[in-house]
Amino acid sequence: MSVGKRIYLKREMPNPEIMAQFKTIPASNTADVMNRSCAMNPRIHLVSSPKEQMMVGPAYTVKGRAGDNLTLHAALNLCSEGDVLVVSNEEDTTRALMGEVMMAYLRYTKKIAGIILDGPIRDIDEIGKWDFPVYCTGTTPGGPYKEGPGEINVPISCGGISVNPGDIILADPDGIIVIPRQDAATILEDAKKFQAADEKKLAAAKNGTANRAWVEKALEEKGYEIIDDVYRP
Repeated sequence: MSVGKRIYLKREMPNPEIMAQFKTIPASNTADVMNRSCAMNPRIHLVSSPKEQMMVGPAYTVKGRAGDNLTLHAALNLCSEGDVLVVSNEEDTTRALMGEVMMAYLRYTKKIAGIILDGPIRDIDEIGKWDFPVYCTGTTPGGPYKEGPGEINVPISCGGISVNPGDIILADPDGIIVIPRQDAATILEDAKKFQAADEKKLAAAKNGTANRAWVEKALEEKGYEIIDDVYRP
């Protein structure tokens, strides 16, 4: 087995009905019920202009060498409609992994749900206008190498978060979270309850009925001192 140059053609896939329901819940609400430990680093952010705010799909993982897109090109041939390409890049920021030509192929021919790159792209003047979710770290005119190595549909790290093939990717303008496939059903039910409670909190914040008593209690429990005076050095 050629470790470092493996391309797996199959993944364990999430339940499509469960996955689709996440699209109605903000990524922040789902992240909160996962103990806030599932969000990718905000260096990876939305750079395009999708009309639909929420992106949901199964992770199609690509492990690439820094600044090299040969394995990413292989993924373009093999990915399926509705996938979210999630691409590691050893956190390199010096070379664009793809531009308009590759992105157009993914958008129009492969019809994937979107792409997440732990690295830059180029041709932002066009891609930035697209109704297609593109998340990346930034832009550079510098192009990639095409030498490898790399792997497809193996566990990767992207934006500081572990991603397994078939995990559910949920993203909106705030950013990206990763929902482990095997835990998705439980997380969904918790997220639905959290969202309902959050909507009540929002309504109270707007109509003046918000209860903020918990703040004083928390400050007291943690030993804060409230001083009715000005600060004097």
